[in-house]
Amino acid sequence: MTWRPSQGGDLKTEKRQRPGFGSGDMKMARCELRYLQGTLDHGLWLRPTTRATCVVAYSDADWAGCPDTSRSTTGFAVFLGPNLVSWKSKKQPTVSKSSTEAEYRGVAYTIQDTLHIRSVLFELGFPVTTPIQLFCDNISGSYLTANLVQHARRKHIQIDYHFVRERVAHGDLIVKYIPTQLQLADIFTKSLSSQQFHFLKDNMHVVSPTQFEGV
Repeated sequence: MTWRPSQGGDLKTEKRQRPGFGSGDMKMARCELRYLQGTLDHGLWLRPTTRATCVVAYSDADWAGCPDTSRSTTGFAVFLGPNLVSWKSKKQPTVSKSSTEAEYRGVAYTIQDTLHIRSVLFELGFPVTTPIQLFCDNISGSYLTANLVQHARRKHIQIDYHFVRERVAHGDLIVKYIPTQLQLADIFTKSLSSQQFHFLKDNMHVVSPTQFEGV
């Protein structure tokens, strides 16, 4: 089964709430089905560009969003130039003790995907010569990736994730803060208001062919 980026958050929410499928879950499922029925012709708009190859990513994580396991969910979106080329919504394998830890793990997962994309581009003869830009809406998480001094109170974050700091130190990665309302990866980690959902969907270029009529 394939799915569009705009399906991520609600489907993950439904999965987290099973078993014990109740009336509230049924209402959410019906809303999702109505959305899918009304957007059957929607897809990703991929645009040609003359800009130099650049990779930009958005990373987000809810904190302890799963009611059964208290695990957090990571969501990310990766753009090559103006085009969305990779996205994912995934429950983290371990429980995070703080929102900062959840976001930091999310950044680590995201950079793994962006590094793979950069490697593929290099093999195809399109090397990425500029640092990967990664946007995170958690100020503490952004600070930790740039601060090379490991604080004692953060030592519970697994060493495996500290390769992100190495990428920052080597100039391969720049982590920037972005306000929550502009965080495109929010659509993969939580349910949103209709207005915010459509704002993020449009900015990921999930569109209908009818939007191009007369263009």
